[in-house]
Amino acid sequence: MPASDPVQILLAHNHWATRNILDACAKLPGEQLDREFDMGLKTLRATMTHVLGAMRGWGDLLAQRDQQRGRLEAEGPHSPVQLLELLDQIGADILASIEGKPLDELLSGERGGKTYTFTRGAVITHVTTHGMHHRAQAINMLKHLGIDPVPPSSVMEWVFMVDNNS
Repeated sequence: MPASDPVQILLAHNHWATRNILDACAKLPGEQLDREFDMGLKTLRATMTHVLGAMRGWGDLLAQRDQQRGRLEAEGPHSPVQLLELLDQIGADILASIEGKPLDELLSGERGGKTYTFTRGAVITHVTTHGMHHRAQAINMLKHLGIDPVPPSSVMEWVFMVDNNS
């Protein structure tokens, strides 16, 4: 039976859909991963690294770490296999950081010398919708590379797959 908690759905879907895109990327040669397109962050590698970098940064806020880790984008380039490993680590970190914590809890973080405050629920919603936005760009890039069919990524595709695999 599929999940009914919206937070669990958002996070599980985000992980599944990101994994599907990265699995497709893992089958591509480096020149296709780094081919520039007139959209988003220009390349599949940069786009998917950015998705994980944002997840990691927001995960640091969810975990209320005193020190945020550096930008993932500055550590690369990462292979799709490395990004898949990071996805599992970052996803587990986010889940551990929200377990048993109230969604209305206020979290504060600093960026560019300015302090911002968000609810835990707003951070989770942003992480998942941000990922969806950039995965759509990645799917468009995959289509331009001739990948057919493109990896499944919608919430309904996830629900159908969960229903059929339960």
